[in-house]
Amino acid sequence: MTANTTASPGAAEPPRTSPTATRRLLLVHAHPDDEVIGTGATMAAYAAEGAHVTLVTCTAGEEGEVLVPELAHLAADREDRLAGVRVVELVNAMVALGVSDHRFLGGQGRYRDSGMMGTPANDKPHAFWNADVDEAAGHLVKVVREIRPQVLVTYDENGGYGHPDHIQAHRVAMRAAELAADPAFAPEHGPAWEIAKIYWTAMPKSVVAEGIRMLKEAGDTSDFVAVESVEDLPFGTDDALVTTCFDGSAYTVNKREAMHAYPTQIAMEEGFFALSNSIGMNFMAHEYYQLVKGLEGRTEPELEKDLFAGLGIADGAASGVSQD
Repeated sequence: MTANTTASPGAAEPPRTSPTATRRLLLVHAHPDDEVIGTGATMAAYAAEGAHVTLVTCTAGEEGEVLVPELAHLAADREDRLAGVRVVELVNAMVALGVSDHRFLGGQGRYRDSGMMGTPANDKPHAFWNADVDEAAGHLVKVVREIRPQVLVTYDENGGYGHPDHIQAHRVAMRAAELAADPAFAPEHGPAWEIAKIYWTAMPKSVVAEGIRMLKEAGDTSDFVAVESVEDLPFGTDDALVTTCFDGSAYTVNKREAMHAYPTQIAMEEGFFALSNSIGMNFMAHEYYQLVKGLEGRTEPELEKDLFAGLGIADGAASGVSQD
């Protein structure tokens, strides 16, 4: 994929051929860099194992703060040209993860980064927060029916930490999963397809707390801020809700390289990273999820290790439900 930083709003994606890989994974994220932080190792692992991994990004992150001083003039409150840089960063990150199928929801430029909740950016033209959910979901339905994923990954109802674009990504992804399975909806997008398993990304509070402890122990060796407790953070999933732990240790290098591909958004130190708020977070090779559809496939009480567990596709038989 090559970066097209001059695409018109909603520029159509080029025609694609439905994938033939037995396992197919679809991830819906809000901005470039979100996919790496919470799901990068998972994406790299499945891509390396031959699964078809598709990333749909809802906006180009136009409202993001800029951590590179030399690029500060590109920020939304100045030249408003950050999107072009973030698209290139995304391309480089996907190369690091080995993921070749990436697209923007509705085409690049269709939806704009909405900024943080309650800010003027929420009201800008094309802000994703203001998008009609069914209209936006329709764009994703087209992808679902083309890819026919057995597994969908997105955020929880709060978008993980309350960002409007994350909340909207959750709404759009969940609605698209519902509409894609309805034969009466947009038959021109292809036969209906029911996604067998849906996951929400998760950050177990116990894991976050351990990261805070490690950052405090690092003391003067870290330039990042350590909060007092997990309760001081806007994110964190109750451990009881976490169903799945994916061990991406073998792909730590890929994830780290992909995070380094986002210099405007992510600052990194040995073992830690931070966004524009400078709050240090532990670099994680294990990534966590909450299974919200497909629970009937679970046969063991302990945490799942494979997002495709219980689907019976190890022998090459496709899963999911196609309805004509």
